[in-house]
Amino acid sequence: MKKNTLTTLILLLVLGNMFAQQEKGITGYDNWLDNWTDFKPNKANYEEPTQILSGDIDENTTLTKRNTYLLLGEVYVMNNATLTIEPGTIILGDFETNGSLTISKGSRIHAVGTATDPIIFTSSKSDKKAGDWGGIFMLGDAPINTFGNISSINYGLNPSSTENISYGGDKIDSDSGTLEFVRIEYAGKMTKSFGHYSGLTLAGVGLKTIINNVMVSYCQGNSFSVLGGNVDLTQTISFRSSRNDYYFNYGTQCSMSNALAVRSPYVSSADGSRCMFVKSYDIKENADATKKETYVHAENLTLVNVSNDLASDIQVGLVQEAIYVDTDVSFHIDKSVISGFKPAVYFAEKMAINSVNLDKIKFTNSYFNNCEGNIFRKGYTNNDDLESWYGSRAFNNVYSKGPDSETFINSTNTRYPDFRLKINKIIASNEVYEDD
Repeated sequence: MKKNTLTTLILLLVLGNMFAQQEKGITGYDNWLDNWTDFKPNKANYEEPTQILSGDIDENTTLTKRNTYLLLGEVYVMNNATLTIEPGTIILGDFETNGSLTISKGSRIHAVGTATDPIIFTSSKSDKKAGDWGGIFMLGDAPINTFGNISSINYGLNPSSTENISYGGDKIDSDSGTLEFVRIEYAGKMTKSFGHYSGLTLAGVGLKTIINNVMVSYCQGNSFSVLGGNVDLTQTISFRSSRNDYYFNYGTQCSMSNALAVRSPYVSSADGSRCMFVKSYDIKENADATKKETYVHAENLTLVNVSNDLASDIQVGLVQEAIYVDTDVSFHIDKSVISGFKPAVYFAEKMAINSVNLDKIKFTNSYFNNCEGNIFRKGYTNNDDLESWYGSRAFNNVYSKGPDSETFINSTNTRYPDFRLKINKIIASNEVYEDD
């Protein structure tokens, strides 16, 4: 008599489940947030600065781990120079002089950390707060959709040459450098006339620019601002931004994958801030209609609003939408998670709901959780048409109401949270069956 058991089969199922990964939201067999991230950066203590970075860097320069650097005032990498930063290097943005780093068009930054030794840009203050210093600008010569195909960043900057703050051109595959395993903390200082800096501004950067495993935390402005250009964002994190986590404008052609935005209703700006803000222009008359409108393709995003009492925070007006989609853009989000917003998505009030726009704006295979309303048009009380359209089986979206503890693997871990979706457990049996 042959003795068979289901235990082996069930064990294989369990093991298969252990190594499976959830297809919606941020994904991976392991939690890629481990090691290199820091969700409590104010607890970190760094050595006093041993070197000062200031003025223009016009030749190839390397920053080494053995030094701690003070970013003093406006620093420009120019004249086609490359700034190389070793893994583990600490750069402190100066509070008093509003430290900022600009990689001018034609120059490059090579900041490649590791999962165990990330590169850190943070505040020079011992008691760190959002907006302590400026931020980082990477400028390239990829296309933008303004007339003349050239623009400039302007935060009251005073470069030695206006060329140092210009961006845009016709090189789709231009290379502004690499940021990999990099943290940017407490940036976004307010200017009197030009608003807040962003943590990381990518303006006119091209396809050869690499942005991979970059975390922006506690930024007083936008965490990531993508202005024109053609760029891919991979495994990026925005944590507790006061304004937008990801901001897109000026005809950018951007692909995002495996990205996370964690918002808090207690630090978000009251005058409008979202996980994603997608637009093609500020003033329509300044945009060249012959050029591409903004296009964002996003896969495996997790956009989550972490609240102590979501219902109460919604009631008192602390919770806003996760995504705002303006007119004249193309936007597709797939296999993503949107959790804890009111509503999940707003379309611009002036956007016509017609076949042209619905073909350009797609929400597919995504998981809407704990949102008061899903996809609405701003200013309209009746959004049944949009809810019905995106709720059809053709888009394969899922709608649920579940607490974070039941939705994510371990979202409450204050050091290394895990915002991957939970996978249904397989219950194993130890019963033995015999075959005759």
